[in-house]
Amino acid sequence: MDDFDDIMLARTPTAARPLLGLTVLVVEDSRFASEAMRLLCLRSGARIRRADCLASARKHLRVYRPSVVVIDLGLPDGSGVNLIAELHNATPRIDVLLGISGDPAREGEAMAAGADGFLPKPIETLGAFQQAILSLLPETAQPPAPRQIPDEAIHPDPFTFREDIARAADVLQDRPDGDALDYVAQFTSGIARSAHDAQLEAAAAALAKDRAKGGRYAGMCNG
Repeated sequence: MDDFDDIMLARTPTAARPLLGLTVLVVEDSRFASEAMRLLCLRSGARIRRADCLASARKHLRVYRPSVVVIDLGLPDGSGVNLIAELHNATPRIDVLLGISGDPAREGEAMAAGADGFLPKPIETLGAFQQAILSLLPETAQPPAPRQIPDEAIHPDPFTFREDIARAADVLQDRPDGDALDYVAQFTSGIARSAHDAQLEAAAAALAKDRAKGGRYAGMCNG
């Protein structure tokens, strides 16, 4: 840990930066969603670390213990539900475990595995993100009152959205098997909801129901 990290972790939260001093590990394969989380953490004062798969997350967790872990439920090398269960049963336990998904119906899976809370994609405001974490922290970690809950919306760089689309198309072209199609369907459904892209969300839903549409879907992504 360098001097800057020592300073950041030693600082106490403020009304304007209520998550100051916290380290948030975001386990998320979408660049677009990760960029949104980076902006949310930056505005809140938290330090962020990112892992794009289960294997990478486990490497992170062998090196340091974050204050908060936000885990996407659909990852390229398995289900985030499994990692939630691992961390819930670990000693010492992570202070705050949050599941996140573009499919709100999966909240029950995350909570059953041991998550403290659930974040549906997209996270609409900065205040919603902050409150989801602050509500689960002990009183000693709370910022001083009164604190205004910000309604600021977060807008990630559109370039990261295009990167996600290109990645989905590459997966379909390289691995046209059932597992890859299932992964791409849930992956693009999540980023479509995050970006409020109704056309892409409809295409992902169609792919989930009919795997034969994979080729046409890849063509749309490349176009």
